[in-house]
Amino acid sequence: MSLVTVVIPTYNRADVLPRAIDSALAQTVDDLEILVVDDGSTDDTQAVVASYETPRVQSIVHETNRGANVARNTGIEHANGEFVAFLDSDDEWRPTKLEHQFAALEDRSDGSDESHKEWVAAYCDFTVETSGRTAWLEKGAARVLSRADPERPMEGGSELTGAILADEIHPGAGSTLLVRTEVVREIGGFDETLDRFQDPEIVLRILREGKLAYVDEPLIVRHETGSPDTEIVAEASEQYLETYADEVERFEAKGYDIRASHALVLAKGYFSEGRFLRGTRQLQRAAVARRHYPGLLWAAGVGARRRAVPMLAVLTLVSAVAWMRRS
Repeated sequence: MSLVTVVIPTYNRADVLPRAIDSALAQTVDDLEILVVDDGSTDDTQAVVASYETPRVQSIVHETNRGANVARNTGIEHANGEFVAFLDSDDEWRPTKLEHQFAALEDRSDGSDESHKEWVAAYCDFTVETSGRTAWLEKGAARVLSRADPERPMEGGSELTGAILADEIHPGAGSTLLVRTEVVREIGGFDETLDRFQDPEIVLRILREGKLAYVDEPLIVRHETGSPDTEIVAEASEQYLETYADEVERFEAKGYDIRASHALVLAKGYFSEGRFLRGTRQLQRAAVARRHYPGLLWAAGVGARRRAVPMLAVLTLVSAVAWMRRS
């Protein structure tokens, strides 16, 4: 048995897959195996995996494309490690990612078996890599938007549920999560019916089994490769919040802006697509703090360029609606 199994789901990403595999092999924790789950790729994915002449890199192939969550669950099923760590095939890890997560879990333990079982998973911070002439602005907006409310806890048990539902904490399970294999199997792995929000959703179920540790370091580099249509996100958001309806009611009563935070996500999505009427309707329901302005205005600017709408008019509209919501 290995200490950790790294599960990399992939579909037609032969060009970037080596970056992910190499970053896993470069970990300072070397007691690991890597399972690349090829979800029905039609490119050179299998040739890429075969080029790694080491038994630490193995491949499992789906005959047809079944979705990333199914691929992750296939990896969980075949994992031989005591822990499972997930890595999206377009992302990469810093070399000390696993080392620092294991250290965090160890630091929170008092040495007893019960304590080790109490802290069952860990996540960490990340950076977002973008390219182009406006990359510096996008990175700045991403840094602002990724900051959770400093008054909220970043680690612990079920008390994190409200902050996760309200999108104040971003566990990013697809590339940051390290979890005990027995725990992730016990909860049934990733929800295969969700097209979005699968990362926070699995963490909510993990918190029913134990505690989540946090490493306050950007040990993941996420590479942006596009976003799904906002209508898909809206449908998944409705499904996600309905599944946790009781928790939504309970934590909104405690002051968490859960539904309003999801409305903000949808508003930004619609604005970036140039669908300003739909975006404005969502923005009227959203919770808008000052830290949200960079991302909100950026999305409106992207949509204005896409639809050839005068940018000044769009930004004025967005700013006015957001200001009215805060007043």
